[in-house]
Amino acid sequence: MKKMDKLKKDYDATEIPAELEDVVKASIRQAKTSQKKRPFLKQWSFGAAAAAALFVGSINMSPTFAQAMANVPVLGSIVEVFTVQQLTMDKETYQADLATPAINGLANEGLQATLNEKYIEENKALFKQFEQDVAEMKKAGNGHLGISTGYEVKTDTDQLLSIARYEVNTVGSSSTTMKYDTIDKQNNILITLPSLFKDDKYIDAISSYVAVEMKRQMAADEEISYFMFDGSELDFEVINSEQNFYITANNKLVISFDKYEVAPGYMGIVTFEIPSDILRDLLVSDAYIN
Repeated sequence: MKKMDKLKKDYDATEIPAELEDVVKASIRQAKTSQKKRPFLKQWSFGAAAAAALFVGSINMSPTFAQAMANVPVLGSIVEVFTVQQLTMDKETYQADLATPAINGLANEGLQATLNEKYIEENKALFKQFEQDVAEMKKAGNGHLGISTGYEVKTDTDQLLSIARYEVNTVGSSSTTMKYDTIDKQNNILITLPSLFKDDKYIDAISSYVAVEMKRQMAADEEISYFMFDGSELDFEVINSEQNFYITANNKLVISFDKYEVAPGYMGIVTFEIPSDILRDLLVSDAYIN
């Protein structure tokens, strides 16, 4: 409780740059709008998707944001990630267990508060939609419905913190989605995939490697499978410019695909570590990837 009280006190006392506050509010509004448009039993799976892109483009494009970052001292304390909120339901055939992470110890308390608010709002939106879906399902004659969320610290070094947040939805079968945040703890910025590279040439470079690696894996192991077009050509063609990713402790870029995104469900979340040598000439610097 002391950690939760401290987080609330720090959050209330922190002056967040106006543009960051606008981004948070816009993300929350978009999440709520998306929920209303989604069909029953599917909409809550995507309820907070807009929030995943919370800081995309903010780091290098905004003078106000850049100045706020420039005035922050180098990290001198330990950064912690812990569960700040647990939303649960356990009623007959309806189960929900949503664990919300919180970050404590970033030198930039504005960035820390904004990330923590994003995590709280995501799970609140998911839980609210789950309650509505349960009510609708009961009216339709009951059934089985479940959702769970959680998180994992993928990387925690002196420089980098990578947090993975998962969401598992169960309606007959299950689907799993992942979201990642990678933070430069020393410079107190959230790293986006485009911000790592000089231009968008990284999209083709990474996509080409992933396609070759998919084919190599399938040839080496008959139990590995990726979606194929007409049984002969890969369905996968290109990554999204803001594809899910994280950076490992040994400074390697890992690209992540959600369950069912590029492979059958039994493959689960699929990841590819990208060799740094194919990225070297495309990177802005080797500060994070080397």
